[in-house]
Amino acid sequence: MSWFLAFAGFAALIILHEFGHFAVAKAVGMRVERFMLFFPPVLAKVRRGETEYGIGALPLGGYVKITGMNPAEEIPPEHQDRAYFRQPVRKRVVVIAAGPGMNLLIAFLIFVGLFLSQGVFQDALAVDRVVPGSPAQRVLQPGDRIVSLDGHPGYQAGLSEKEIQARELEFRKLVNSHRCAGKLTSGCVATTPVRVIVLRHGARLTLEIRPRYSAADKRMLLGLSYGITQHVGVARAADLSVNAMWRVTKGTVTAIVRIFYSAQARKQVSGVVGSYEATRQSFQFDTAQALNVLAIISLSLAVVNLFPFLPLDGGHIFWALAEKLRGRPIPYLIIERASVIGFMLVAFLFIVGLSNDIGRLRGQGFGIR
Repeated sequence: MSWFLAFAGFAALIILHEFGHFAVAKAVGMRVERFMLFFPPVLAKVRRGETEYGIGALPLGGYVKITGMNPAEEIPPEHQDRAYFRQPVRKRVVVIAAGPGMNLLIAFLIFVGLFLSQGVFQDALAVDRVVPGSPAQRVLQPGDRIVSLDGHPGYQAGLSEKEIQARELEFRKLVNSHRCAGKLTSGCVATTPVRVIVLRHGARLTLEIRPRYSAADKRMLLGLSYGITQHVGVARAADLSVNAMWRVTKGTVTAIVRIFYSAQARKQVSGVVGSYEATRQSFQFDTAQALNVLAIISLSLAVVNLFPFLPLDGGHIFWALAEKLRGRPIPYLIIERASVIGFMLVAFLFIVGLSNDIGRLRGQGFGIR
């Protein structure tokens, strides 16, 4: 199922990106010859009106073919007035920007949905989650504010994040100080209980829990995670989503710039294979995490596509705006020569990403969990 969900997610990103170009091109009167999901060889195609719709065998992207994207293209006289390069600059920019715009919209809607459904996590001296089958399972509840542990102070209004983290660390040390009788073995229970005072629904409760030793963690555990989740409304979710998208955008741009001078940064690049596999593994682990990965991929695709180099969408926008500033078309020979930079950039990113993905598939994996 994870393979199918990851494939469906990636297909949706491609379809909606290309649909942005397609729908806006149709809306402004351009002639769309072909709408293709994935790349050739073509597996199936059908014609509806003037447009051919098809699906290719290589799931590495897709494309929309608009009449007259190449100024040197031979166009029948009856279609010349609807050709891309015969349109005003504003129409061309809107059509090209519609693809990345769809990716931005997808990312925004996913982030908003996640914030609305999951709320906002904040570091706090409260119980966020109780591990099933742990010593704390039948004693503590999510939302319990831990006032003290073994007499050491915990929850208190007005604590800074640094103070909260310091008290959480102290709590872990206190829990680990309770030991099993004899040698520590996985699953052994402490001889003395941890005394916990919590605030639950306004009532102050004193509880006792015997921690259990975890060989994997090499320490005594109660079986809980700290923090608190606050539910948010649509306006707050939208604001948080915009902030999250801005952070991802800055990170994406910074990462792309760094790959040209940092070997360590090049090792972090993922290609199509890695992005797909990370999404697939995320679906196996947690649907919300998988959706978050898809949102980040969608946003990153938009950002990369807006770089001002052909064949990227940003390259088409750059040359259209250059024509507007110049007051007349840019010679196509100049555009062709300049596009070499873009092709080299895309090829470089593809090769680096693919080589990294192969290494991760063979070795350390994608670090999803």
